[in-house]
Amino acid sequence: MKQLADNRAESSNGFEPKIVGFFCNWCTYLAADLAGTSRLHYAPNVRVVRVMCSGRVDPQFVLEAFAKGADGVLIGGCHPGDCHYQEGNYKALRRYVLLRRLLEQLGVEPGRFRLEWISASEGERLRAVINEMVEQVRALGPFRGFNRLPVKLAQLHGQKECSKEPASVETVEL
Repeated sequence: MKQLADNRAESSNGFEPKIVGFFCNWCTYLAADLAGTSRLHYAPNVRVVRVMCSGRVDPQFVLEAFAKGADGVLIGGCHPGDCHYQEGNYKALRRYVLLRRLLEQLGVEPGRFRLEWISASEGERLRAVINEMVEQVRALGPFRGFNRLPVKLAQLHGQKECSKEPASVETVEL
C-alpha cells in the first residue's frame, strides 16, 4: 500500500483529508457507481477499496490504513437482512463495535472511523455520507498517529529486561 501521507493534497483552505472506503461489491460499491452515473457531486477524498462483503473487512485492513496515513476509514455494506452472503453485514457490525473500542483506546477520535449501510439504489445517501465524513475529518485535522502504543510489561513495572526472547514478552495498554 502506498504511503498516503506522502500524497497529501492541500487545498486553498488548508488540510484535505484522505479517507479509505471499504465498500461492499453488491451494495455500497454499486451506490458509488450510481452516484457517478447520475453525476452527483461529492468530495473526491475517498479512496475506494472494493470488497465482496463488508464482513470480509479484516480489522488489520483498518489499522493498516491508519498506519499508512489515512485520516479516516469508512466501511459501507448492505442493509441488515439484505446481505448477499446472508450474515456478512452482521459480522461487520460486530467487528466494527470491537474495532471502534480498540481505536478509541489507541487515541483515535471516533469521527475518523465509520460504518454505514448503503444499498445499491442509494447513490444520494452515499454522497451525503461521504460529504459529511469529509467535513467531520477535516474539522478533526490530520491523523497524527496512534497516541497510545503497547509497552512491554517489564517497562510498565520499571524492571529491566532480562531475556532476549521478543516473542514471549507480554504487552499491555498504558
